[in-house]
Amino acid sequence: MTKPIQLRHEFKHQISPPEDLVLSGRLRRLFPHDAHAGPDGSYRITSLYFDTPYDTALREKLDGVDRREKFRLRYYGEDPAWMKLEKKFKVNGLCGKRSARLSREEWERLLLGDGGFLLRREEPVLRELYHKLRGDGLAPRTVVCYDREAFLYSPGNVRVTLDRNLRTGLSPLDFFRPKRFALNPLAGLTVLEVKYDAFLPDLVRMAVQVPGRRAAACSKYALCRRFD
Repeated sequence: MTKPIQLRHEFKHQISPPEDLVLSGRLRRLFPHDAHAGPDGSYRITSLYFDTPYDTALREKLDGVDRREKFRLRYYGEDPAWMKLEKKFKVNGLCGKRSARLSREEWERLLLGDGGFLLRREEPVLRELYHKLRGDGLAPRTVVCYDREAFLYSPGNVRVTLDRNLRTGLSPLDFFRPKRFALNPLAGLTVLEVKYDAFLPDLVRMAVQVPGRRAAACSKYALCRRFD
């Protein structure tokens, strides 16, 4: 039986470099970094997003559809020895995610168009991807890369992230060539994200306050698709 997914709340802000400087200093004094962090407290995330020939994921995002989903391959740092295949979905404003780990051999086969192995794996998300590839024409579309500084707070299962230097390339083939990520859709701005379960503790609510900023939709995938 598939384990039920805990849907989470999520809100985002785009903040300026001076706001980032103040906010990151405050967060570092209050909360521990994510375990993936390097010596400077951050790590790089590179994702390859899939979409249909009709840009279903992009259109549903831009139209604000209440129930929508995106598939992506993701690796951390510079070594793609293993990857995560993730399906991120939103239901009535709440977010969820299913994922499965892929070996180098598996993701290489997937990117070459050979997804037959997906049906031999037990994870439902991989079987679903297979049917989306075959039935909906899902295919790699856009690379999204950024540097993340993440903070954790156990009460409420809170995760606060600062995503900087958002960049992309001109082709999905650039997925493994980060030096080609020359396009910067946010021009120096940082994306602040706050994710939590049933409640947001007051300490976090006060810590992430940015005067004059309101939560707004901010899809890194949609931003990087501007360069198509």
